[in-house]
Amino acid sequence: MGRKRNRQLELGFSIGWGGSRVGAGRKGTGKVQHRARPWLSKNTPVHVSVHVIAGLPSLRRDEECLTLMGVFEKCCERDGFRLVHYSVQHSHLHLLVEARDRQSFTQGMRALLIRMSRALNRLWNRRGQVVAERYHEHVLRVPKEARNVLAYVLNNARRHGIRVEKGRPDTRSSGRFFEGWRDFAAVHIPGLSLPIAQARSWLLTVGWLRHGRIPVDLVPGDD
Repeated sequence: MGRKRNRQLELGFSIGWGGSRVGAGRKGTGKVQHRARPWLSKNTPVHVSVHVIAGLPSLRRDEECLTLMGVFEKCCERDGFRLVHYSVQHSHLHLLVEARDRQSFTQGMRALLIRMSRALNRLWNRRGQVVAERYHEHVLRVPKEARNVLAYVLNNARRHGIRVEKGRPDTRSSGRFFEGWRDFAAVHIPGLSLPIAQARSWLLTVGWLRHGRIPVDLVPGDD
């Protein structure tokens, strides 16, 4: 008779530490567990949404916007991080950012938000938290996505129903410096120090144009 082949049996209980028994494993802290940030590189721009805490003055007021422009000018390009476009709304900001890698992005955003919080607190003569604890980011990977986000960020005021002069970009955005409008010429003033850095990624320089220039009066979602 031939030798019987041993068959591996499944045990009805676990051996050792851990396993599926009640109470096993690391105890929860009661805090919400956040998902890891997505991978990014110099070729993948990021759309970042930053909210301020409730009860603060509108960011679209004249003094607040001038304060933010000063912060953007100082922080728009440093150590592989570039702030390419922005839009200021009453209680939040939309930013388009390029970064060499995840570390450059994280450090650049941290520096920008710290300087922004300090500057606004000085303006308001207050102390304490300004920016909500966690910002939202959306990594762009294809031309159509990049075109949609450019339109969304630069024309975000129109999306929120805020009155903007017809035929012109929102003055609380970087739209006046944008060269991709279908029907508006970008502002070029020699010697003017801009609050944004020049885009370098293929998606934000060439790729998005595959889907057409953006009408200056477009309400995002209507095209």
